[in-house]
Amino acid sequence: MYDKYCVTARSMPFWCVQNPLGDPFGGPVQPKQDSLDTAKMLAKAKKAGLIEMTSYHDDDLVPWDPTHPEDDLDPKSFAYQRLREIKKVFDAAGLKVNASICSLHGHPMFRDGGLANPDPKIRALAAKKVERTLRMGALFGAKHYVYWVARDGFEVYAKTDFAHCYDWIAEGLNHVTDYIAKKRLTNYVGGTVEPKPNEPRGAMFLPTAGHSVGFIMTRLKKPDFWGVNPELLQHEGMALLNSVMTVSYLCACKKLKFLHFGSQIKGQFDDDFPPLVGPEGLKETVWMFKALNDCGWKGIIEFDCHMLRCEGSPDKAEDARWRFIKSCSAAVDLCVKLAQRLKPAKPGANATEAELDAIRQMCKC
Repeated sequence: MYDKYCVTARSMPFWCVQNPLGDPFGGPVQPKQDSLDTAKMLAKAKKAGLIEMTSYHDDDLVPWDPTHPEDDLDPKSFAYQRLREIKKVFDAAGLKVNASICSLHGHPMFRDGGLANPDPKIRALAAKKVERTLRMGALFGAKHYVYWVARDGFEVYAKTDFAHCYDWIAEGLNHVTDYIAKKRLTNYVGGTVEPKPNEPRGAMFLPTAGHSVGFIMTRLKKPDFWGVNPELLQHEGMALLNSVMTVSYLCACKKLKFLHFGSQIKGQFDDDFPPLVGPEGLKETVWMFKALNDCGWKGIIEFDCHMLRCEGSPDKAEDARWRFIKSCSAAVDLCVKLAQRLKPAKPGANATEAELDAIRQMCKC
């Protein structure tokens, strides 16, 4: 294991490596990467000492057919066979799985939501997809199940059922713990809510870490099972919130299960820059690591970002992906080193003096 400072492991998810780098103004830069090839690249990264874990959306590994929602149980299906091919790669490399995440945002049927879709038939299909994702996680020994708010949100007040949307989310998440208990999926140590203020919806129903903690504590049957995995600096930064405060708050509430990590320009759309990359956020990131350590938290740092579009390469995609993994891993090392340099403020120093001293310590000047 990694086990440095506040970090026990580094996790690189499938979706970060597979990202084709398309955006609303241009198509993909990178060719699509097959899920088995992604697994092999992540196994290589584990053997190289760059990561210890991975995570995935179900759709990252195998496609989903709503007319065959239990294909993972059918030995003749592509899903059944591919999942076991991937497991062999993981097992051979000693690569562990942090989180199994159900994609309730990619398929067109979820365009108006997954767990909180106003159509009960769509919510029932979402529940079936969640069950399949939980079974996939059991196969791989995943530690966590993650609910990303995704398309559970709204744009228009007149078409949103505010009286019931939170009931539907609670029903969906309570079904997760009921299914885990029913099927005795003992691999799961917890579940998380990943909040986000907006994008892909105009507004999302659980926009921040604070909203998520309140919802968990008041609406879920097993609140101790659930926590939050904030995406920092990105999602809280989109809401103009501070990541140092967010992790301190979650630690105080004992609700920080693990961390999604990248960089962000505050107030913008989801930049998903690699850690420490971009025109701002260095100081906030380093102090976030310091706060995690000071709060006594130790856990998994999971990347949730992608390489810059300008770094993608149609001709040398695998090299670009490998360099991206190496850079993310190096960023964690750098954050740990910089945070360890920070010392308590000198007695008698005012706020400005203490801040300048901290910058001198980080920069060794």
